[in-house]
Amino acid sequence: MLNLKKYTKSMKFRTEIKINPAGFQINHKDKIQIIGSCFAENIAKKLNDTGFITDVNPFGIIYNPSTIAKSITEIIEEKQYTNDEIFLYEGIYHSASHHSRFSDTNRDATLNKINSKLNESSDFIRQATVILITFGTAYVYRFQKTGEIVANCHKMPEKMFIRTRLNVKEIVENWTVVIKKLQEINENLKIIFSISPVRHFRDGFHENQLSKSIMLLAVNEIINNFPNCNYFPSYEILMDDLRDYRFYDDSLVHPSTKAIEYIWEKFAETFFNKETINKAEEFINKQKALKHIPLN
Repeated sequence: MLNLKKYTKSMKFRTEIKINPAGFQINHKDKIQIIGSCFAENIAKKLNDTGFITDVNPFGIIYNPSTIAKSITEIIEEKQYTNDEIFLYEGIYHSASHHSRFSDTNRDATLNKINSKLNESSDFIRQATVILITFGTAYVYRFQKTGEIVANCHKMPEKMFIRTRLNVKEIVENWTVVIKKLQEINENLKIIFSISPVRHFRDGFHENQLSKSIMLLAVNEIINNFPNCNYFPSYEILMDDLRDYRFYDDSLVHPSTKAIEYIWEKFAETFFNKETINKAEEFINKQKALKHIPLN
């Protein structure tokens, strides 16, 4: 007679990813700079909700490795934007290097938001102990006239841009320069790279796979070259561990709240010790208590 209990116990219904503990740990004394795609903001919210000190996306949400590298370089160099770097489109002032959250109908207001955040982040990155970088796509959009890679097209006509794809060599060379600059201003900084699990189907199904593969190969080479660089497999967790549409939101592209929570738990297991996890839980409980409204 078939022993069904023994049979089902021996079967595997998931390929759970086992992540080795990182060579360093994060605690609540750390200052964490977070830059990259919308998934970076998901992790940033979890860190903020559990009491960590963070500085999140000083240029807004940005996706490609080239733009992220440029953004960090400008933070390091304490760049200040001028009128010449702001353009007017359909009544709104934009920066080609920033997300539309910095845009405004007033030129001075746009510049003030951009430069105020740059000043804040330039100070923060020199004190940070950890920087978390999340790449979204290897595809970039360049202005037809100048060849400049933009962070955001701001809904301008497609004919104004040339769409190209970065290659492994370009990404590695670019980031080698950036990491050396980071080491010069902050020799103790630890860098965590991650590839966003959000699939960019606007690029095309096959093209999305090529894009993610290019970034994975580039990051692998970078972390092999720099001992202060680490990789967290958020992309692999969603693609190979969870691997089910019930772990996506209604768009069927972005991870669901449950998936983000699971990836966050894996992140905590990788970078937090027991004391840090307990402190994070304590912080959440205190926040819940503060929000509680008594009946009387």
